[in-house]
Amino acid sequence: MSEAIAKFQELIDRYDNLVFFGGAGVSTESGIPDFRSVDGLYNQKYDYPPETILSHTFFMRKPEEFYRFYRDKMLCDTAKPNAAHLKLAELERAGKLRAVVTQNIDNLHQMAGSKEVYELHGSVYRNYCMKCGKFYDFQYMKSSEGVPACECGGMIKPDVVLYEEGLDNETINKSVRAIANAEVLIIGGTSLAVYPAAGLIDYFKGEHLVVINKAPTPRDRQADLLIQEPIGQVFSQIQVK
Repeated sequence: MSEAIAKFQELIDRYDNLVFFGGAGVSTESGIPDFRSVDGLYNQKYDYPPETILSHTFFMRKPEEFYRFYRDKMLCDTAKPNAAHLKLAELERAGKLRAVVTQNIDNLHQMAGSKEVYELHGSVYRNYCMKCGKFYDFQYMKSSEGVPACECGGMIKPDVVLYEEGLDNETINKSVRAIANAEVLIIGGTSLAVYPAAGLIDYFKGEHLVVINKAPTPRDRQADLLIQEPIGQVFSQIQVK
């Protein structure tokens, strides 16, 4: 065990009010592509850039094109929770971890068993009719064709925060409360480049800031502990006592 992992283990042993703030890097080890790495979605070729396709304006103007991309790239039901997801769920069951605040929309934290999960950018597992509000699940969207329509005739929209859309206020408030009250904040698998989500870190006033990310982040200098290794690899070495 490296010195950094040993220090991380020590913090986990000592405190029982941990909060985890994660991003795409948590899910890449499960086979879900991130948005900014060399082989991420932003570096693949489409008729439009992913940032354009995943905007509210594009969704409203060209829903057929949106859903072609969405089904192809966003609806991944083959991914399974990795060591990071599983260990975080174990830490929650042990009374150590109070909440997971995630920018991911893939439901992997819940699949691993985590209960307190605040999804800043929504989830592909929730979909609603824009006209009557009826709920539709992941499988309905996956098996639908063209622009999915509700039985009332309304268009169905994923409960995912698109570009140009605001975050859900209740989710933000819960996330802020968890981060502000945490003794240890663990930031993992995120470049901290997406706002306003990344700005929530400013509410942390606790004892120790841990950053686990392969690439540098804007918070590295503030971190009490910096581990630049794959997050699943790091969490797989942690023991929950």
